[in-house]
Amino acid sequence: MNALYSLYDALVSVNVPNDKARAVIDALEHDMSTQLATKSDLSATQLLLKQEIGSVRDSLRSDLAATQLLLKQEIGSVRDSLRQDMEILRNAMTVRLGSIMVVGMGLLFAALKLT
Repeated sequence: MNALYSLYDALVSVNVPNDKARAVIDALEHDMSTQLATKSDLSATQLLLKQEIGSVRDSLRSDLAATQLLLKQEIGSVRDSLRQDMEILRNAMTVRLGSIMVVGMGLLFAALKLT
């Protein structure tokens, strides 16, 4: 407030009419009270931001936990499917190898019979 009085005195001292100096001071005071933030405004905003950040952090943690659980379930499902596929492939390879051995032995015995 002292700054406004000093500014008023300075305007009057440079021959600005009293009513115009008062209008400048009133406009400045109005802008300062409506447009500028005070320390308490900033403190309140800071508190709100901290609360909002905490809320977002908690939400992200719960989302992350849910996503982690879903990923574990999905990995387990893929692992089971992969085991089944590997068992099918193992059986198919066993049948193929057995077939190859039977055919190979048949050819070997046929070749031995011819000699």
